[in-house]
Amino acid sequence: MPLARLVPTTRIALLGLLCVLAVAYFPFAEAEHQLTLGNTFLTPLSLCFGVAGYVVARHQPRDPIGWTLLAAGVFLGLTSTASMYAIAVYTMHRSGFPLGSIALLLQPSWAPGILMIALSVVLFPDGRLPSGRWRWVLWALFGTGAVWVGGAFAISLSALGGGSIRVDSGGNLLQATHPTGGWVWWGLVQNVFFVLLLVVGIGSLVSRIPLYRRAAGERRQQLKALLAGAGVTLVGAILRITLSGVGGVIGFVGNAGALGLIALPLSIAVGILRYRLYDIDRLISRTVSYTLLTTFLVGVFSGLVLLATRVLPFSSPVGVAAATLAAAALVSPLRGRLQRLVDRRFNRARYDAEALVTTFASRLRDAVDVETVRSSLVDVAVRAVEPSHVSLWIRAE
Repeated sequence: MPLARLVPTTRIALLGLLCVLAVAYFPFAEAEHQLTLGNTFLTPLSLCFGVAGYVVARHQPRDPIGWTLLAAGVFLGLTSTASMYAIAVYTMHRSGFPLGSIALLLQPSWAPGILMIALSVVLFPDGRLPSGRWRWVLWALFGTGAVWVGGAFAISLSALGGGSIRVDSGGNLLQATHPTGGWVWWGLVQNVFFVLLLVVGIGSLVSRIPLYRRAAGERRQQLKALLAGAGVTLVGAILRITLSGVGGVIGFVGNAGALGLIALPLSIAVGILRYRLYDIDRLISRTVSYTLLTTFLVGVFSGLVLLATRVLPFSSPVGVAAATLAAAALVSPLRGRLQRLVDRRFNRARYDAEALVTTFASRLRDAVDVETVRSSLVDVAVRAVEPSHVSLWIRAE
């Protein structure tokens, strides 16, 4: 098959495989009573990576970033569905499910998926590895990662060969979760890899801050998109890791925080395709303001519930209802004030434009001379939106 036809066929086949995996996940998860927000987030995350990678690879097939994103989505999708299938075969002992050994072998696909995600960030935005000292660090990271990935699949093969297969509630092979005996070295390699991954990830993002400050135009917006997406992803990952075992509203926030991980593939796709790239300032300001608003309201709601039910002599339904009404009453005034504060820092162009329009409106109330109004209006338009040309027609009555 000619290369011109092989590339789109491969791209479509990988996306189709990812969609099949996503569809197959839900009946297995429902049958094993695993269909919860904390367990299901990996499937929409894999779809986001896969779709973002497909779109980038379709528009720029020679750019490796699209293919790494698409591969990351497929690997995460394999892990998600194979985990549920492994639970069905090895924990629930459903004899009617064939190919359990294949599912057990595919379950560690999260390991190469993490490598593909790291590679897509490193390659952004030009599709080339950074030069200089970073290249040696990256070789160390991906060399360690290759050993780690190979070890993960080797442990699965060893478990299948030895016949001692134990799977935890998440579908993970216990021999890999708690390696013992001859596989202790793999646990050490895993610890080294994640430390390197954290150091390289943070170092890579920090090293791009000076590049962002020196950059201009599209390159500056691309780096801003990546930094914003990585920041949201980091916050979501922290919430997921620290709050996943907590119950109630706080536990729900931790599980929902995992959905923040989709910001990374979306920001990379926007940066590569330059789609609505100059709207990134508005998107960042809205994300920050609503995150702060949600955090504050959750804190107010939790505090009022505790106050009403533990300190004051109110029943739980009455306390929850009062806390809900109080939090709802705070939404509108807080949202406006937070949005202005955040726009002042993260969306300065919009903030300055609104300040100019407000100042012009206050001056216009006292103006009576047409020429003064005309010159002021033209001046405000130039300073607010910076057009290449301004024309003003005034109809004479």
